[in-house]
Amino acid sequence: MKKWESSFKTSLWETIKLLMSKKNYENLLSFSLEDLLLFVKKGDYVLERNEAKRARRSSSSASNSHSVKRRCHDTSQLLPSEMVEHLRKSIGSGGQMVHVEKIGARKGSYVEIPNELSDKSKSALKSIGINKLYSHQAESILASLSGKNVVVATMTSSGKSVCYNLPVLEALSHNFSSCALYLFPTKALAQDQLRALLTLTNGFDCGINIGVYDGDTSQKERTWLRENARLLITNPDMLHMAILPLHRQFSRILSNLSFVVIDEAHAYKGAFGCHTALILRRLRRLCSHAYGSDPSFVFCTATSSNPIEHCMELANLSTLELIEKDGSPSSEKFFVLWNPTLPLRTELDKSEFGIDGRNASDKSLSPISEVSHLFAEMVQHGLRCIAFCKSRKLCELVLCYTREILEEVAPHLVNSICAYRAGYISEDRRRIESEFFGGKLCGIAATNALELGIDVGHIDVTLHLGFPGSIASLWQQAGRSGRRERSSLAVYVAFEGPLDQYFMKFPQKLFCGPIECCHIDAQNQQVLEQHLVCAAIEHPLSLLYDEKYFGSGLSKAITALKNRGYLTSNPSNDSLSKIWSYMGHEKRPSRSISIRAIEAERYIVIDKQLNETLEEIEESRAFFQVYEGAVYLHQGRTYLVKNLDLSRKIAYCEKAVVDYYTKTRDYTDIHIVGGKIAYPARVSKDQLPKTTAQANPCSVTTTWFGFRRIRRGSNQVLDTVDLSLPRYSYESQAVWISVPQSLKIIVEKKYSFRAGLHAACHAVLHVVPLYMRCNLSDLAPECPNPYDSRFFPERILLYDQHPGGTGVSKQIQPYFTELLHSALELLTCCHCSSDTGCPNCVQVLLISESGLSRV
Repeated sequence: MKKWESSFKTSLWETIKLLMSKKNYENLLSFSLEDLLLFVKKGDYVLERNEAKRARRSSSSASNSHSVKRRCHDTSQLLPSEMVEHLRKSIGSGGQMVHVEKIGARKGSYVEIPNELSDKSKSALKSIGINKLYSHQAESILASLSGKNVVVATMTSSGKSVCYNLPVLEALSHNFSSCALYLFPTKALAQDQLRALLTLTNGFDCGINIGVYDGDTSQKERTWLRENARLLITNPDMLHMAILPLHRQFSRILSNLSFVVIDEAHAYKGAFGCHTALILRRLRRLCSHAYGSDPSFVFCTATSSNPIEHCMELANLSTLELIEKDGSPSSEKFFVLWNPTLPLRTELDKSEFGIDGRNASDKSLSPISEVSHLFAEMVQHGLRCIAFCKSRKLCELVLCYTREILEEVAPHLVNSICAYRAGYISEDRRRIESEFFGGKLCGIAATNALELGIDVGHIDVTLHLGFPGSIASLWQQAGRSGRRERSSLAVYVAFEGPLDQYFMKFPQKLFCGPIECCHIDAQNQQVLEQHLVCAAIEHPLSLLYDEKYFGSGLSKAITALKNRGYLTSNPSNDSLSKIWSYMGHEKRPSRSISIRAIEAERYIVIDKQLNETLEEIEESRAFFQVYEGAVYLHQGRTYLVKNLDLSRKIAYCEKAVVDYYTKTRDYTDIHIVGGKIAYPARVSKDQLPKTTAQANPCSVTTTWFGFRRIRRGSNQVLDTVDLSLPRYSYESQAVWISVPQSLKIIVEKKYSFRAGLHAACHAVLHVVPLYMRCNLSDLAPECPNPYDSRFFPERILLYDQHPGGTGVSKQIQPYFTELLHSALELLTCCHCSSDTGCPNCVQVLLISESGLSRV
């Protein structure tokens, strides 16, 4: 009945539009119902409607076949500026190129190498081809040498590593006992900086032993580094797990620690930033109490609007000097906004694309196809390119589709592109980095794993499939191109979601809007208690001496830990004088704290024929990708999973050529722990919005009960297969609010209440980025299955989509009333004609490891 009603409305509206155009009526009030009936009775409208339909079908057919007709077979070299015009006349001729922002080149500001630097430092700089410094480099070096804490907040590729390497090496060459600690958020960055440092230190005659101390470092190397290293390169994870708990083994380094360098500081946000902030407090406290050292800090950040506040909070510093006037040159950049021409469709014609509310994971999703064509164009015309994708699955799809295009237009380039993402074994990632840097590879489809400053050589073009979650991240990614004073191109390809379409309509909001702030909650009580347990085992706690490190919540946290049996104190009557020591059962409590919500349990994917490991998949993701009969993608190649060994957590697969993909059938249950009934608070118009929405711990359980084989291209469901897999559960956090029974009664008079809850959760999820900086993948909505007969809680709920929670749901709890208002505004302002909504309001294009789904 609903489909018939929708069809009738569509036909009626088309008839009215034909009447208005034929009779030159200005608006709906210009004619009567009688005029409409006479027009229909004459019968002319039937012929005209049919002609209009044929024209639309012809246009649609042309659009669908356009991608084949428009393929370029030319492989001549093009400059980025020439590529813009080439795209406008070729694959962008359908109007996809909605905006081109030309960002002019900037001249560099150079200064002489400061006299405060020794001849050794000057010689080392000249050995790597540096005869003058950028102005911000000189300013930062002098500030660091004078003992100040410094944050350098300049553009990507502005030579920030010189800002910390020079003062550190200068200090270490003058004092043969001095040591330094470098922290990078990823292993790849650490290795990259090690190479740069070793090249630079060739100019120093004094022995400065340097090495990387991370999870890949052998036991033999670790022992040598502990005994000999003066510059230790590591990451927050190792500092938390292996250095601070075993600090006596590092006493030589900690006693003489002069500098702590924290690069890519903008990466420390959210839950990861909160944990890192407490780890740095533990480090500073231990240096002060146990070793009598007080190191200076140097931070580098590329994309943040509050670098001073963020870095001061990160390391709990009272003073910090900001260096933000960028003296580096930058080349001309063209930034293209690309809006694919796939139109929004009503429920009646979604079936043409196989969009049934669950399956939409093939080339019919225009943005994926479009970015694949763009990727192929760049590689064909000699432009080195990174295509940034929002998920691992998208990386593989883009690589697969791009190779198919290159197979037709430039077969010799098929193997010049590959994917780069988490999950690949470290040897493969290092090989890809090396081959890209060396020029063997021309292009990479990557997740944000390449967003940070790993040196992979000059990049001409960056492609961005969908909004990455923040303007800061988009600029960080785009900054990877145009290094070394050559012009560059960035192309942002939009999905159908609200944020993507908002920037397509209002480009200046992207190019002139402010960069988001980085926020961390170092006073998060739960995280504070976790790290106080670790701190107590490293060195006993004292309210008198440690409040300056851990804040005003220290007393409350100590009391809570004492009551739970983690801490004990001396018998002193004075609470300030008490010394609190660890008395818990765990020998190394740091091992039970995952600072990135990274899972220890993983499934290994093995090529059965070659007996080679292809990938390691986190347990929570595994059953979305590997199960017996699954089609699995790796480096754009198709495999079939033949066997899944649950006891050993190994998936065996074989290469295969198939014309279908697979998609799991699953559902997720959310169980709130200790939550009370939550309803919106009633407030008068002159009061600030309040909410009784709650943020509670929750249990998340996913059940997989089958999968579908779906034909590529048509999205026809070939068959449905049952699965019997273990459920996966984890503890997390959720924010939620109940929907009153009275509202349920009103809704059910006309609509499906469950479907309404589903849509409301999606609408609220859509507007979260308006209130805080986060990735939509951090959160997930509770999605009631309309065909499920089980009891379902009547609520609007969002939950943290990572084991242990990320703290995002708790942070948005105070804004929940505003979220509801914004979601309502989103719905009322949307011009979609269908009761089921559209991607601009309540439908969500889920970009997950299980594939792409519009729900």
